[in-house]
Amino acid sequence: MGSMMNRLKSPLGFLFPGSHKEDLVAEHIIREHHRGRSLNDILDDAYVKNTIGDDKINRVLSREDVIHAIGEDTIAAFGTPPAD
Repeated sequence: MGSMMNRLKSPLGFLFPGSHKEDLVAEHIIREHHRGRSLNDILDDAYVKNTIGDDKINRVLSREDVIHAIGEDTIAAFGTPPAD
């Protein structure tokens, strides 16, 4: 029954079978990085490893939303640069 409901919610979902899982992993990476965890630690999470394969992690890491979030966190960690 759940499978049928998923097909009804997203009739074209069969064209992009891994995208929902990749979305969930991207959200997890962003959320955990905002909490202060390193990217290496997050990628070692069983959740990440069990949800998508190693072959798809590069695709998730190349997503604009993931790059943007990790970049903002990295810049924030260094603080505001002094004014000239």
